[in-house]
Amino acid sequence: MNVAKDLADYHKSISTIFSQPKSDKEWEQYKLSDEQIQHYNEFGYVSGIKLLEDWQVDVLNKELAEIVNPKHPAHHLFYEFHSNESANPDEVLFHSLGHWRITEAFHDVLWNPAFVMAASQLLGDKSVRFWHDQLFCKPAKHGGVVAWHQDYSYWTRTIKMQHLTCWTALDDATTDNGCLHYVPKSHKWGLLQAPEIAGDMNGLLQFLSVEQKAEFKPKPIELKKGYATFHHPLMVHGSYQNKSENSRRAFVLNVFADGTLSNSDNELLSGVPIIKKGNKMEGKFFPLIYNSNK
Repeated sequence: MNVAKDLADYHKSISTIFSQPKSDKEWEQYKLSDEQIQHYNEFGYVSGIKLLEDWQVDVLNKELAEIVNPKHPAHHLFYEFHSNESANPDEVLFHSLGHWRITEAFHDVLWNPAFVMAASQLLGDKSVRFWHDQLFCKPAKHGGVVAWHQDYSYWTRTIKMQHLTCWTALDDATTDNGCLHYVPKSHKWGLLQAPEIAGDMNGLLQFLSVEQKAEFKPKPIELKKGYATFHHPLMVHGSYQNKSENSRRAFVLNVFADGTLSNSDNELLSGVPIIKKGNKMEGKFFPLIYNSNK
Protein backbone atom coordinates (compact mmCIF):
# COMPACT_ATOMS: atom_id res chain seq x y z
CA MET A 1 0.00 0.00 0.00
CA ASN A 2 1.33 3.44 -0.93
CA VAL A 3 1.43 5.69 2.12
CA ALA A 4 3.59 8.51 0.75
CA LYS A 5 2.01 11.93 1.11
CA ASP A 6 1.30 13.81 -2.13
CA LEU A 7 2.60 17.33 -1.52
CA ALA A 8 0.59 18.61 -4.50
CA ASP A 9 -2.27 18.83 -2.00
CA TYR A 10 -0.52 21.80 -0.37
CA HIS A 11 -0.64 25.08 -2.27
CA LYS A 12 1.70 27.00 0.00
CA SER A 13 5.09 26.59 1.65
CA ILE A 14 5.12 23.75 4.14
CA SER A 15 8.65 24.17 5.54
CA THR A 16 10.81 27.01 6.82
CA ILE A 17 13.29 26.97 3.93
CA PHE A 18 11.87 30.21 2.46
CA SER A 19 10.60 33.20 4.42
CA GLN A 20 7.50 34.75 2.91
CA PRO A 21 7.26 38.56 2.57
CA LYS A 22 4.53 40.14 4.65
CA SER A 23 4.31 43.53 2.98
CA ASP A 24 4.82 45.25 -0.38
CA LYS A 25 8.02 46.74 0.99
CA GLU A 26 9.43 43.28 1.77
CA TRP A 27 8.59 42.15 -1.78
CA GLU A 28 10.61 45.03 -3.25
CA GLN A 29 13.97 43.34 -2.53
CA TYR A 30 13.13 40.53 -4.96
CA LYS A 31 12.22 42.67 -7.97
CA LEU A 32 14.21 42.55 -11.18
CA SER A 33 15.51 45.86 -12.50
CA ASP A 34 14.14 47.56 -15.59
CA GLU A 35 17.43 46.73 -17.31
CA GLN A 36 17.04 43.01 -16.55
CA ILE A 37 13.50 42.96 -17.93
CA GLN A 38 14.63 44.85 -21.02
CA HIS A 39 17.41 42.30 -21.57
CA TYR A 40 14.87 39.47 -21.35
CA ASN A 41 12.57 41.13 -23.87
CA GLU A 42 15.40 41.87 -26.32
CA PHE A 43 17.49 38.71 -26.09
CA GLY A 44 14.96 36.16 -24.78
CA TYR A 45 16.61 35.48 -21.44
CA VAL A 46 17.99 37.04 -18.27
CA SER A 47 20.65 35.28 -16.20
CA GLY A 48 22.64 35.51 -12.98
CA ILE A 49 19.59 35.81 -10.70
CA LYS A 50 20.34 34.59 -7.18
CA LEU A 51 17.52 32.38 -5.94
CA LEU A 52 19.17 30.22 -3.28
CA GLU A 53 21.68 30.48 -0.46
CA ASP A 54 24.33 27.76 -0.24
CA TRP A 55 22.57 26.07 2.66
CA GLN A 56 19.34 25.90 0.65
CA VAL A 57 21.25 24.31 -2.23
CA ASP A 58 22.59 21.73 0.23
CA VAL A 59 19.06 20.88 1.40
CA LEU A 60 17.87 20.41 -2.18
CA ASN A 61 20.86 18.28 -3.13
CA LYS A 62 20.23 16.07 -0.10
CA GLU A 63 16.63 15.54 -1.23
CA LEU A 64 17.81 14.96 -4.80
CA ALA A 65 20.14 12.19 -3.66
CA GLU A 66 17.13 10.45 -2.08
CA ILE A 67 14.60 10.75 -4.90
CA VAL A 68 16.84 9.60 -7.77
CA ASN A 69 16.48 6.12 -6.28
CA PRO A 70 13.71 4.31 -8.22
CA LYS A 71 12.86 2.47 -4.99
CA HIS A 72 11.93 5.70 -3.19
CA PRO A 73 8.52 5.15 -1.49
CA ALA A 74 6.99 8.10 -3.35
CA HIS A 75 8.36 7.13 -6.75
CA HIS A 76 4.84 6.63 -8.12
CA LEU A 77 4.21 10.37 -7.78
CA PHE A 78 6.64 11.31 -10.57
CA TYR A 79 5.00 12.29 -13.88
CA GLU A 80 8.13 11.03 -15.65
CA PHE A 81 11.32 9.41 -14.41
CA HIS A 82 14.29 8.61 -16.64
CA SER A 83 17.44 7.34 -14.94
CA ASN A 84 18.98 7.90 -18.36
CA GLU A 85 16.88 9.56 -21.06
CA SER A 86 19.72 9.05 -23.50
CA ALA A 87 19.89 5.76 -25.39
CA ASN A 88 23.64 5.70 -24.77
CA PRO A 89 24.78 4.31 -21.37
CA ASP A 90 28.02 6.28 -21.76
CA GLU A 91 26.13 9.58 -22.04
CA VAL A 92 23.84 9.71 -19.02
CA LEU A 93 21.09 12.29 -18.67
CA PHE A 94 18.90 11.89 -15.59
CA HIS A 95 15.58 13.65 -16.26
CA SER A 96 12.41 13.67 -14.19
CA LEU A 97 9.16 15.58 -13.75
CA GLY A 98 7.02 15.77 -10.63
CA HIS A 99 9.45 15.87 -7.73
CA TRP A 100 7.56 18.87 -6.24
CA ARG A 101 5.03 16.26 -5.09
CA ILE A 102 7.62 14.26 -3.14
CA THR A 103 9.96 16.33 -0.95
CA GLU A 104 9.42 19.50 1.05
CA ALA A 105 12.22 21.68 -0.27
CA PHE A 106 11.52 20.87 -3.93
CA HIS A 107 7.86 21.58 -3.19
CA ASP A 108 8.59 24.89 -1.53
CA VAL A 109 10.89 26.27 -4.25
CA LEU A 110 7.66 26.95 -6.13
CA TRP A 111 6.89 29.60 -3.52
CA ASN A 112 10.40 31.04 -3.29
CA PRO A 113 9.64 34.79 -3.29
CA ALA A 114 12.69 35.59 -5.44
CA PHE A 115 11.39 33.16 -8.07
CA VAL A 116 7.71 34.09 -8.13
CA MET A 117 8.37 37.84 -8.18
CA ALA A 118 10.74 37.56 -11.15
CA ALA A 119 8.33 35.20 -12.93
CA SER A 120 5.43 37.61 -12.55
CA GLN A 121 7.48 40.55 -13.84
CA LEU A 122 8.75 38.65 -16.88
CA LEU A 123 5.20 37.54 -17.71
CA GLY A 124 4.09 41.17 -17.76
CA ASP A 125 3.21 41.58 -14.07
CA LYS A 126 0.60 38.81 -14.28
CA SER A 127 -0.48 36.24 -11.72
CA VAL A 128 1.54 33.04 -12.06
CA ARG A 129 0.49 29.39 -12.11
CA PHE A 130 2.82 26.41 -11.88
CA TRP A 131 3.06 24.18 -14.98
CA HIS A 132 5.59 21.48 -14.09
CA ASP A 133 9.09 20.96 -12.73
CA GLN A 134 12.10 19.08 -14.10
CA LEU A 135 15.42 17.74 -12.90
CA PHE A 136 18.37 17.53 -15.28
CA CYS A 137 21.46 15.81 -13.88
CA LYS A 138 24.67 15.08 -15.75
CA PRO A 139 27.15 12.94 -13.82
CA ALA A 140 30.87 13.65 -13.98
CA LYS A 141 32.79 12.28 -16.98
CA HIS A 142 29.83 10.88 -18.92
CA GLY A 143 26.92 13.32 -18.77
CA GLY A 144 24.84 13.45 -21.96
CA VAL A 145 23.53 16.32 -24.04
CA VAL A 146 20.23 18.16 -23.98
CA ALA A 147 19.58 18.79 -27.66
CA TRP A 148 18.74 22.23 -29.08
CA HIS A 149 15.02 22.86 -28.59
CA GLN A 150 12.29 25.34 -27.69
CA ASP A 151 10.26 24.55 -24.59
CA TYR A 152 6.91 25.59 -26.05
CA SER A 153 7.29 23.13 -28.93
CA TYR A 154 6.48 20.46 -26.29
CA TRP A 155 3.73 22.55 -24.64
CA THR A 156 1.31 23.32 -27.45
CA ARG A 157 -1.26 21.37 -25.43
CA THR A 158 -1.70 24.66 -23.54
CA ILE A 159 -2.67 28.07 -24.96
CA LYS A 160 -2.13 30.92 -25.36
CA MET A 161 1.67 30.98 -25.21
CA GLN A 162 2.36 32.94 -22.03
CA HIS A 163 4.89 30.63 -20.44
CA LEU A 164 8.28 31.02 -18.76
CA THR A 165 11.15 28.70 -17.79
CA CYS A 166 13.52 29.10 -14.85
CA TRP A 167 16.70 26.95 -14.77
CA THR A 168 18.56 26.89 -11.44
CA ALA A 169 22.03 25.45 -10.85
CA LEU A 170 22.57 22.98 -7.99
CA ASP A 171 26.27 22.74 -8.92
CA ASP A 172 28.45 25.42 -10.44
CA ALA A 173 27.52 25.17 -14.13
CA THR A 174 30.41 25.72 -16.54
CA THR A 175 31.22 25.13 -20.19
CA ASP A 176 33.29 22.14 -19.04
CA ASN A 177 30.48 20.33 -17.25
CA GLY A 178 27.64 21.03 -19.68
CA CYS A 179 26.09 24.37 -18.75
CA LEU A 180 23.05 25.73 -20.55
CA HIS A 181 23.59 27.54 -23.88
CA TYR A 182 21.21 30.04 -25.47
CA VAL A 183 20.89 31.32 -29.02
CA PRO A 184 20.21 35.02 -28.30
CA LYS A 185 17.14 36.52 -29.99
CA SER A 186 15.99 33.12 -31.27
CA HIS A 187 12.76 33.66 -29.31
CA LYS A 188 11.72 35.85 -32.26
CA TRP A 189 11.99 33.00 -34.80
CA GLY A 190 8.53 31.60 -34.19
CA LEU A 191 7.64 28.02 -33.28
CA LEU A 192 9.94 25.34 -34.71
CA GLN A 193 9.53 21.58 -34.85
CA ALA A 194 10.41 19.62 -31.71
CA PRO A 195 13.45 17.30 -31.81
CA GLU A 196 14.21 14.40 -29.46
CA ILE A 197 15.40 16.04 -26.24
CA ALA A 198 18.25 13.60 -25.54
CA GLY A 199 18.99 12.72 -29.13
CA ASP A 200 21.17 14.42 -31.74
CA MET A 201 22.48 17.69 -30.29
CA ASN A 202 22.04 19.44 -33.64
CA GLY A 203 18.79 17.79 -34.71
CA LEU A 204 16.93 21.11 -34.62
CA LEU A 205 19.17 22.67 -37.22
CA GLN A 206 17.45 20.78 -40.04
CA PHE A 207 14.34 22.85 -39.34
CA LEU A 208 16.08 26.26 -39.53
CA SER A 209 16.05 28.64 -42.46
CA VAL A 210 19.27 29.87 -44.07
CA GLU A 211 18.87 33.17 -42.20
CA GLN A 212 18.33 31.42 -38.85
CA LYS A 213 21.37 29.22 -39.37
CA ALA A 214 23.44 32.36 -39.97
CA GLU A 215 22.17 33.77 -36.65
CA PHE A 216 22.77 30.52 -34.79
CA LYS A 217 25.51 31.66 -32.39
CA PRO A 218 25.13 29.87 -29.03
CA LYS A 219 26.14 31.69 -25.85
CA PRO A 220 27.19 29.69 -22.75
CA ILE A 221 25.36 30.57 -19.54
CA GLU A 222 27.77 29.81 -16.73
CA LEU A 223 26.20 30.02 -13.29
CA LYS A 224 27.30 29.58 -9.69
CA LYS A 225 25.18 27.13 -7.70
CA GLY A 226 22.05 28.78 -6.35
CA TYR A 227 21.81 31.15 -9.32
CA ALA A 228 19.19 30.97 -12.05
CA THR A 229 18.47 31.95 -15.60
CA PHE A 230 14.99 32.68 -16.98
CA HIS A 231 14.09 32.22 -20.63
CA HIS A 232 11.27 32.75 -23.10
CA PRO A 233 9.25 29.67 -24.22
CA LEU A 234 10.54 30.06 -27.80
CA MET A 235 14.20 30.52 -26.81
CA VAL A 236 16.40 27.97 -28.60
CA HIS A 237 18.61 26.37 -25.95
CA GLY A 238 20.47 23.20 -25.10
CA SER A 239 23.54 21.90 -23.30
CA TYR A 240 26.58 19.89 -24.30
CA GLN A 241 28.09 16.79 -22.70
CA ASN A 242 29.71 16.74 -19.29
CA LYS A 243 33.17 15.19 -19.64
CA SER A 244 34.56 17.01 -16.60
CA GLU A 245 35.35 15.70 -13.13
CA ASN A 246 32.35 17.57 -11.67
CA SER A 247 28.64 16.77 -11.69
CA ARG A 248 26.14 19.19 -13.17
CA ARG A 249 22.81 19.11 -11.37
CA ALA A 250 19.98 21.54 -11.99
CA PHE A 251 16.25 21.91 -11.51
CA VAL A 252 13.77 23.66 -13.76
CA LEU A 253 10.50 25.37 -12.90
CA ASN A 254 8.05 25.98 -15.73
CA VAL A 255 5.15 28.37 -15.24
CA PHE A 256 2.47 30.21 -17.19
CA ALA A 257 0.30 33.26 -16.64
CA ASP A 258 -3.01 32.69 -14.89
CA GLY A 259 -5.74 32.31 -17.50
CA THR A 260 -3.86 29.85 -19.73
CA LEU A 261 -6.17 27.19 -21.20
CA SER A 262 -5.93 23.51 -21.98
CA ASN A 263 -5.53 22.86 -25.71
CA SER A 264 -6.06 19.11 -25.52
CA ASP A 265 -8.63 16.53 -24.43
CA ASN A 266 -5.80 14.17 -23.47
CA GLU A 267 -3.69 13.98 -20.33
CA LEU A 268 -1.59 17.12 -19.88
CA LEU A 269 0.83 15.29 -17.58
CA SER A 270 0.99 11.58 -16.83
CA GLY A 271 -1.56 10.58 -14.21
CA VAL A 272 -3.10 14.05 -13.96
CA PRO A 273 -6.89 14.30 -14.47
CA ILE A 274 -7.85 15.63 -17.89
CA ILE A 275 -8.69 19.32 -18.25
CA LYS A 276 -10.95 19.54 -21.28
CA LYS A 277 -9.80 21.63 -24.22
CA GLY A 278 -10.75 25.27 -23.75
CA ASN A 279 -10.97 25.03 -19.97
CA LYS A 280 -8.71 26.98 -17.63
CA MET A 281 -5.52 25.39 -16.36
CA GLU A 282 -6.05 25.26 -12.58
CA GLY A 283 -6.66 22.90 -9.69
CA LYS A 284 -4.50 20.60 -7.60
CA PHE A 285 -1.67 20.16 -10.12
CA PHE A 286 -1.50 23.73 -11.45
CA PRO A 287 -1.55 25.91 -8.32
CA LEU A 288 -1.54 29.70 -8.28
CA ILE A 289 1.92 30.48 -6.89
CA TYR A 290 1.79 34.28 -7.17
CA ASN A 291 -1.23 36.58 -7.19
CA SER A 292 -0.38 39.92 -8.77
CA ASN A 293 -3.67 41.33 -7.47
CA LYS A 294 -2.91 40.70 -3.81
